[in-house]
Order: sequence, then C-alpha cells, then structure tokens
Amino acid sequence: MNRLHPQELYRILSANLSNGQRKELQIDGFQKAAVLVPLIDMGEECTLLFTKRTETVETHKGQVSFPGGVVDGTDLDPIHTALRETQEEIGIAAGLVQTLGLLDDLMTPAGFVITPVVGFLRAAPRVSPSEIEVAEVFEIPLSFFADPAQGRREYREFRGQRHEVWFYDTGRHTIWGATANIVRMVLKKTGMIPSDGE
Repeated sequence: MNRLHPQELYRILSANLSNGQRKELQIDGFQKAAVLVPLIDMGEECTLLFTKRTETVETHKGQVSFPGGVVDGTDLDPIHTALRETQEEIGIAAGLVQTLGLLDDLMTPAGFVITPVVGFLRAAPRVSPSEIEVAEVFEIPLSFFADPAQGRREYREFRGQRHEVWFYDTGRHTIWGATANIVRMVLKKTGMIPSDGE
C-alpha cells in the first residue's frame, strides 16, 4: 500500500501547491463554495477528516463531505470561507490549520463551484460538531485511498460532458462524487497515484 510519512507528505504538497497553477471555474448560475481538506499528522501517516451531513441540511443530505460551505459576502477568499465553515461546522479553530494551497475548482450537479483548500494539522483536533449540520466526524488514512484495490469509478453525463465519478466504500461510509474526486486530486499532487489517474 502506498504510504507517505506526514513530513514527506507536507513537503511534497507544499512544493506542488505553491506555484498557484490551478483550474478556476466561473459558471453562470452556480454558487461559489469552498471546503477544507484536512490532513492530520497521526505520527506514521496522515488521515483525512470527513464529516457526514445530517438529514436536515438543505443540500447533500446524509452524504460524506469535507467541512465547508458557500462563500459569504464577508469572506476574503476561499481559504477564509473554508476555515470559517470548518470552525462553524466542527469547532476546529483556524489557528490549528496550516493551509498549504488550493486544488482545482470543480463543479457539482447541485449547482456549486467548489474550491478545495488543503490544510495540515499537526495533531488530531478536538471537534465539536454542529448538531444542525453534522451527524458524524471521522477519519480515514490517506493510504486507504491510494490502495489500487480500493475504489471504483463510473462515468456520468453532466452539462453535455462525460465526467469520471469515483466511489470508495470504507465499510461504514461511502465516499463518492466531488468529495472522492477531491481526495484523488490530493493523491495525484503527492504522487501516491499517477497524475492521469490510470
């Protein structure tokens, strides 16, 4: 199984995200949003932190996602949005997160353009989930997603184009759609899977 020590992961991601080259999307009628992609240093490897949304939220009910939300008029940039929403949703203070950079924007069929913000935490944080928005907070080792035995893909049509959609079954949760695609962006930036995804 492909695995990187947290310090090596940090070094590679910092280098690969620092050039600022990424795909930005502007789509009429779509709402801008940002999510935090929290990588947590667990000593020997990093985990990714996920949330499971409640059944009472407005969109993506019951789905696994990264903490985040719609850009607010007072937000300075996507990083501000992601860190603000993370604190509101699961109680992790912005000061605990070292942001490493932004991944490519991606669009969702629900009408959002999402900017993923990669964040690094030096230790497992204490979380206090919002009862309204978050049903559960959990972590999965990054190496799980790098294992070729895990994951499957389907192709779906959206806005006249064919899109690759990934699914990962962790046993208790299914991580798919935009969230799974963001995970794969991280893996490609680290070299844990080939950049062409094959």
